[in-house]
Amino acid sequence: MQEPTSADLQCARRDFLIGLGIAGLALFLAACRRVSPGATPTPEGRRTPTSPPSPAPTAASPAVSTPSPSPTRATPTPTSPAPSPVVLTPPPPPPVERPARVALVKTADRAEGVRRALALLGINPVEGKAVLLKPNFNSADPAPGSTHNDVLRTLVEALWEWGARSITVADRSGMGDTRQVMKAKGIFRMADELGFTALVLDELGAEDWVLVQPPGSHWQRGFLFARPILEAGAVVQTCCLKTHAYGGHFTLSLKNSVGMVARYGPDGYDYMQELHASPHQRRMIAEINTAYRPALVVVDGVEAFTSGGPDRGKRVQAEVVLAGTDRVALDAVGIAILRLLGTTPEVTRGTIFAQQQIARAVFLGLGISRPEEIEFLTDDAASADVAAQVRKILEEQGI
Repeated sequence: MQEPTSADLQCARRDFLIGLGIAGLALFLAACRRVSPGATPTPEGRRTPTSPPSPAPTAASPAVSTPSPSPTRATPTPTSPAPSPVVLTPPPPPPVERPARVALVKTADRAEGVRRALALLGINPVEGKAVLLKPNFNSADPAPGSTHNDVLRTLVEALWEWGARSITVADRSGMGDTRQVMKAKGIFRMADELGFTALVLDELGAEDWVLVQPPGSHWQRGFLFARPILEAGAVVQTCCLKTHAYGGHFTLSLKNSVGMVARYGPDGYDYMQELHASPHQRRMIAEINTAYRPALVVVDGVEAFTSGGPDRGKRVQAEVVLAGTDRVALDAVGIAILRLLGTTPEVTRGTIFAQQQIARAVFLGLGISRPEEIEFLTDDAASADVAAQVRKILEEQGI
């Protein structure tokens, strides 16, 4: 066989280098195809940025896939993109039931008052359903700074008696760490005793929050709402009777819904700072309520704050318990009771239905629009007398 010449060796070397270059180019192009343009590859197991409870909103139904969860409290790192929430536009509210029936019981005994008010109302909206019960755990202060344990216990027992399939007690505190607030109030022990689940909303992952954007909202980008509330078979809430010194003017059933909204988004956005700094705070409170419709609301007015609040204030023995399903009606009655007791200029000023929380809720179709659409239910002379006094204030100062 003839030995290769120098020219032959140079040609072979050239062909080898050309082949090697083509192979390398092919590998490079294949790698490019695996990463779509503009996308950043995410290595398996990489964690999403940490942040306080963050949302993942849905479209008409909350049961949609959402971004990966992010932890609770820390600020997200700038190197990881925040997950994009899915958006829920609330559907039009159902027709308002008229008249709005409000059970009113005069009593100093909370447990008795809750039982009597529920009996007067005569409904069972929870049989066979997974119930989410939203108390007022804004802080661990004694009632009316927070929900009294007698009210919570009696309400949970009633829900079980009505045949609830499951009960979850859930909240997000505004003036303290929610888990510590629940611990201080003995809620986890009560959960073990009564068989309900205690849920700390701050500890939900990003996939458990939904971005709600009501049409014409005063929220700059909508608000993040807890998915477990949207997916519950029935939502029950219990609130206190009190004023609010930080811009809400009063805090009843409409304001109690603020605890259903995340403080922070996955990108670190502070929804509560936006709310409390906004001149539209009271309208924004009403707008939160477009996200859900309660099956039942119980108002503990055995004691009330007629000034100050929400954690501490001027304590008055109001000795009333209310129950109903119409948040506008219940809040209007609560304002009338505060006026009857003597309250702040903000709560006294103007007509009751012109209060911004009430007026915006009426505009959004969340409840009745006139005081005469309220029907009081009472079971004794003392309760009927209080209802008559409240009715008089509603007629004279309602609209």
